[in-house]
Amino acid sequence: MNGSRRAATFWEALAPAERDALLRVASRVSLPADEQFLAQGEDSDHLVVLLRGWVKVVAQSHAGYRALLALRGPGELLGEQAGLERRRRSASLLTATTVDLLQLPAARFQALARTSAGVSAALEQTLSGRLREADVQRTGITEPVPVRLAALLLDLAERCGYPDPDGTGVRITLPLSQDDLAGLVLSSRRTVSRVLEQWRGQGWIVTGRQSLLIRSVDQLKGQAFGG
Repeated sequence: MNGSRRAATFWEALAPAERDALLRVASRVSLPADEQFLAQGEDSDHLVVLLRGWVKVVAQSHAGYRALLALRGPGELLGEQAGLERRRRSASLLTATTVDLLQLPAARFQALARTSAGVSAALEQTLSGRLREADVQRTGITEPVPVRLAALLLDLAERCGYPDPDGTGVRITLPLSQDDLAGLVLSSRRTVSRVLEQWRGQGWIVTGRQSLLIRSVDQLKGQAFGG
């Protein structure tokens, strides 16, 4: 929504022959919404490519606090760091919608990455993207919560929103709670709730059960980018 071109996902970056090579060594799995399929702290030796649907990356602290760290969508590679480095998972993966995914044994994936320049390049792009994402999150923490929240809603609108049938805005239908939004912007639920209430009062957004309608994209852009 900010005019920048989004980088290709891992799957999009592959040539048809490279996709076929991965499909030959992968197991295809379909899962319903709200199902955990990788657990924080577990040892596992596989990676996941999300073909359809959305997944939440969730971490739980020792004190029991649960935070949504990221949302991953179609075409993205998941679990790449723990799977390739053979270390414990640092977060859990939970389906936000029904999903279709590929499970790739780490050893076979690494063998393909060594012999296929395309797979290797797509993996490197994914790892670099994760580092950039972490850098943006670290630097963005100094911005006020309304700025971070507006940027998040615009990003969600670009990634998974669609024009509302009545033509009044962009609708986001991922099942995201205010706790989820707070986790994504590294804030408290109370603060996020206060900002959303203010924007509802101004007519910028309309919230419903597991949906959010952005009625004024321009106002959110001004909030996020100072326009």
